[in-house]
Amino acid sequence: MVEDFINIAKRAKQASLEIADLNAQIKNSALIAVADMIEKHQQEIFEANSQDLANAEKMIETGEISKSVFNRLKLDENKMRDMIKGIRDISNLEEPIGKILLNRKLDDGLTLQKVSCPIGVLGIIFEARPDVISQISSLAIKSSNAVILKGGKESKNTNRKILEIINLALDSVEVFPKNVIQQVFEREDVAQMLKCDKYINLIIPRGGNNLVKYIKSNTSIPVLGHASGICHIFVDESADINMASSVVVDAKTQYPSACNAVETLLIHKDFAKKDELLASLQLNEIKLVPNPENWSTEYGEKTLSVKVVNSLDEAIEHINTYGSGHTDGIITKNLENAEKFMNKVDSAGVYFNASTRFADGFRYGFGAEVGISTNKTHARGPVGLEGLTIYKYKLQGNGHIVDDYAKGLKTFHHEDLN
Repeated sequence: MVEDFINIAKRAKQASLEIADLNAQIKNSALIAVADMIEKHQQEIFEANSQDLANAEKMIETGEISKSVFNRLKLDENKMRDMIKGIRDISNLEEPIGKILLNRKLDDGLTLQKVSCPIGVLGIIFEARPDVISQISSLAIKSSNAVILKGGKESKNTNRKILEIINLALDSVEVFPKNVIQQVFEREDVAQMLKCDKYINLIIPRGGNNLVKYIKSNTSIPVLGHASGICHIFVDESADINMASSVVVDAKTQYPSACNAVETLLIHKDFAKKDELLASLQLNEIKLVPNPENWSTEYGEKTLSVKVVNSLDEAIEHINTYGSGHTDGIITKNLENAEKFMNKVDSAGVYFNASTRFADGFRYGFGAEVGISTNKTHARGPVGLEGLTIYKYKLQGNGHIVDDYAKGLKTFHHEDLN
């Protein structure tokens, strides 16, 4: 098993070097081919997903997976439509590779450029959600990265079928490299992936707290992701009751198992419509938990922690203490309070009068996302194409040597060019 994975990683590394030199036209042609092929074979994917759902129902009974995982596993016609559209949308995005981020004349005939480039090989470990494969594969192709995917056992049939169709499409595109998108299936492969820092440049986990924490604790490879989604909404004293009710209901019920669903509601003690707000939430089948034992609970269902706070400052302190740095929002008519909240809450997304469910790469116009990061380095928030690129410095001279500058024979100009 170890040797098998290392061979897969070696092939991915070679593929990453080959796709790095591919032009935008070929990559976009590959993406269109993938979208067309998935659309053509979608019934086969539905059949594979039905097998996984049948097996997953038994896993719920034995406690192997939760109901929220089962819900994420289901691939219906709406998700299929969005999946196909998402791939086509990515093909229409601006080319992310080869962008000149800095163009500086250091001296006559000596020019420095900072240019965007791929990261290399991505290791993706995810649970349930089979649409992750198409999202990440498409983003990897567009950003000229190779990827090794490891999905959960609950979605094995769906994952295998989707990747089979993706690679069928890629094989039809002339000059597109082999082994850009690969997949492993065994649990042992995860441990090997986490050790494979010689070939893998970035690990991206998509799953629950336990999965992400395990990965972060067991690898020296950089990890991009979030361990939990403890999202808050603070209802300020000046909030409009109808807006507050609508936003909180959406943030909790639109997709309760999503990582950007609200988990804690904070209400200012002087908000006059508190009882009316709580009643409206209960009418929408939301279970309210006043003052829970653990303020960092991610329910993943229609359950909401509730706390009354004395001030805006107390709300901010609570969020920065118990939150996960994911997405947090304020409902208020007071612009000064909104600005203070968004400046002082230390999260990847800070919202004013809007549902936390907007924290999504597709909704941000990224085409799709590989995940949401609460990191403070490289990429933060919903991570799309830009988060899958890094940069290199290209220096062009004409026989220039440092000794001339050390001796004062030449001086630097440091002139930024258009």
